[in-house]
Amino acid sequence: MQWNRRQSRESNSRNNLIYGQRHCGKGRNARGIITARHKGGGHKRLYHKIDFGRNEKDIYGRIVTIEYDPNRNAYICLIHYGDSEKRYILHPRGAIIGDTIVSGTDVPIKMENALHLSSV
Repeated sequence: MQWNRRQSRESNSRNNLIYGQRHCGKGRNARGIITARHKGGGHKRLYHKIDFGRNEKDIYGRIVTIEYDPNRNAYICLIHYGDSEKRYILHPRGAIIGDTIVSGTDVPIKMENALHLSSV
């Protein structure tokens, strides 16, 4: 029973990073009837909030999952930071699950890490 609680807590914190896309009718009128031919269908795609700023300074994070994002045609990583925060970033090429990443001014130069241009 305890495992189910932990799993639900994990999914709730992850649901803050994922939200649904609102489609604009799919070729239907106000009554819901298809009026435009060859419109509609398709698989529902969810948007993932991506942290492009990487503003968690000097806090180490660990890559937990690598997922495919169909809206961007790219892979994204779920990062668990040391202060128990979770964020998605674009997948750095060559990074694997379990790698440690950090962003800041005095971090080592690696593929996964993020530095300011002035400190490079």
